[in-house]
Amino acid sequence: MGLAFKRAIIKLSGEALSGGKGHGLDDKVIENICKSIKEVHELGMGIAIVVGGGNFWRGRSSENIDRPTSDNMGMLGTVINALRLQASLENLGVDTRVQTAITMQAVAEPYIRRKAIRHIEKGRVVIFGAGSGLPFFSTDTTAALRAAEIKADVILLGKTGTDGIYDKDPNKFDDAVKYDRLNYIEIINQGLGIMDSTATSLCMDNDIPVLVFGIDNPENLIRVANGENIGTIVKGD
Repeated sequence: MGLAFKRAIIKLSGEALSGGKGHGLDDKVIENICKSIKEVHELGMGIAIVVGGGNFWRGRSSENIDRPTSDNMGMLGTVINALRLQASLENLGVDTRVQTAITMQAVAEPYIRRKAIRHIEKGRVVIFGAGSGLPFFSTDTTAALRAAEIKADVILLGKTGTDGIYDKDPNKFDDAVKYDRLNYIEIINQGLGIMDSTATSLCMDNDIPVLVFGIDNPENLIRVANGENIGTIVKGD
């Protein structure tokens, strides 16, 4: 079975790096995720990663901080996660670059679209930290934006606690029904919440497919990269 995609954005939540604890970092979990990323990379897929920061800070974590400041704190959390992923990937022999939307030259490159594309063309994995660099936008929206900018074929959206998109929370309702395929309008109209509406609209406007799968088993990343029919695919009609 050959690769299903030539170039992909892998979107990882901060929680996915915490090993189910919801906060902090779990070295074993990160190592296993990075081993799967390495295997997909060695198959020849161009990879960029957008990582969230919810294992350190979420925009709604405090009511005593204005939203822009809170979002900036979350962006810094994503940079910690990006550097941690870089360390594990490089320990596995994968050439990696971190680019940040907030300039911090001592620890990472600034985000430059053409440079990111060139890194991928040279076989490097690029990790995008600090979200979009702007408050009020989620890292899901960053994934959609970067996917459009680097001309990715797909966003591989790795989720914890689920293996796709359901009509309601499968962890709370035994009769939850899993969708194999949806379109963007259905995501918005049904309020399924797998991505925020800004990210979904951006994917729709730029015709970027989103494949939602469970990252609790990191080998699922290899399976979706090889075109196995798991998870839920979101595309246009």
